[in-house]
Amino acid sequence: MSDSSPAPSLYAAREPIFPRRVSGKFRNLKWVIMAVTLGIYYVLPWIRWDRGPELPDQAVLLDLAGRRFYFFWIEIWPHEFYFVAGLLVMAGLGLFLFTSALGRVWCGYTCPQTVWTDLFILVERWIEGDRNARLRLHRQKKLDLRKIRLRLTKWVVWLLIGLATGGAWVFYFADAPTLLHDLVTGQAHPVAYTTMAVLTFTTFFFGGFAREQICIYACPWPRIQSAMMDEDTLTVGYRDWRGEPRGKHRKSAETENLGDCIDCMACVNVCPMGIDIRDGQQMECITCALCIDACDDIMTKVGKPRGLIDYMALSDETNERAGKPPRPVWKHILRPRTIMYTTLWGAVGLGLLFALFIRADISMTVAPVRNPTYVTLSDGTIRNAYDVRLANKHGEAREFELSLTGNPVFSLSLEGEEGATVMVPADTASLQRVYIEAPKSSAPANAEATEVRLWVEDLSSGERASRDTTFNGRGD
Repeated sequence: MSDSSPAPSLYAAREPIFPRRVSGKFRNLKWVIMAVTLGIYYVLPWIRWDRGPELPDQAVLLDLAGRRFYFFWIEIWPHEFYFVAGLLVMAGLGLFLFTSALGRVWCGYTCPQTVWTDLFILVERWIEGDRNARLRLHRQKKLDLRKIRLRLTKWVVWLLIGLATGGAWVFYFADAPTLLHDLVTGQAHPVAYTTMAVLTFTTFFFGGFAREQICIYACPWPRIQSAMMDEDTLTVGYRDWRGEPRGKHRKSAETENLGDCIDCMACVNVCPMGIDIRDGQQMECITCALCIDACDDIMTKVGKPRGLIDYMALSDETNERAGKPPRPVWKHILRPRTIMYTTLWGAVGLGLLFALFIRADISMTVAPVRNPTYVTLSDGTIRNAYDVRLANKHGEAREFELSLTGNPVFSLSLEGEEGATVMVPADTASLQRVYIEAPKSSAPANAEATEVRLWVEDLSSGERASRDTTFNGRGD
């Protein structure tokens, strides 16, 4: 006889979470990090940095149209994208380092989803009240004027935060004051308005409605972090050997054998992910440590030692169960895995600094013209043409002089220029057609190929750069 019961659903509808307000050192740390990160994000595009009269004065600018990245005194050209790649490698290694040492501290303190969700919850609390008031409003079936007013007010503030988020983002890609004027007057490019609309909606939806769903289902990091952590990683945990069996501490003989946990649910009520840390390590936990603040506050009130929920390592469980003190924090942090990540991180950073300090302010690339490989002039002279790209990384126009070394019979000339000098504008790569000629019956003119070196010199600073290329003859 077949079972006619329906198959279990693979999707569980989201249960809204209303975290209770909590105070403590970790909550204060999160407020500080929120203020710093949001301050940097919103203010950075407006900081000015003088690079010269012909260059943009925005301190941080991702100039995609001009193919330049500006970061204060650092300017990254397209062929120097390895700097960006190196920074991304450092960011990845830094994430591995902090995860192996302290668990998901990135998720709990600095992840944009966490920061903006914290901000949205703060707005929600200001408008609708703390946990109990928000719960009552959520469970209220009747849609009266008060509920409509509170909901609309909250959503309007969320939309304004989302609009500011999208607006700040587009300011990184163009001169901020100019773009702001164009946005207000309706003269900005449609891409700017589209980007702002997308970021406004995603911020509004992710921070206001999806919240923990993004961390659980959309983000891959919870599933990757286990490879970065081991038994020595410090992460938020519950000392069940001290807290169990849990129960209300009433004055009776039955409570003498109870643990320190009074089952007050404070740790659950403040959790933005809606989990119970007393159930052990869970993928949903972002180690924000708000449960530590809540539990410490309760332990103080009932006269019990703080630290029932705390940052702890699994390797200390045996010692603590036996009543021995845990190992010092530095021994958990300084171990082979974290030392390896720190060494790699530092090596990449030093490599980028070395590359940054040794890079030249002028550069040159040489591309021989292949069609035709060479031409024969009326007097028998053999001419080769080259496309030379001269990069002037200075903040003002510079005069460059081209020359060559190799066989002394070679002569050099520039298309459209008298002599061998060319003016290159500030912060620009200029393409110049260069001709190299060899007289009839000379060795280079009759050879299959002759090595030649092109030089460029900055006449203002004396700085030089060179590239090797080949001069092609008739092969006679």
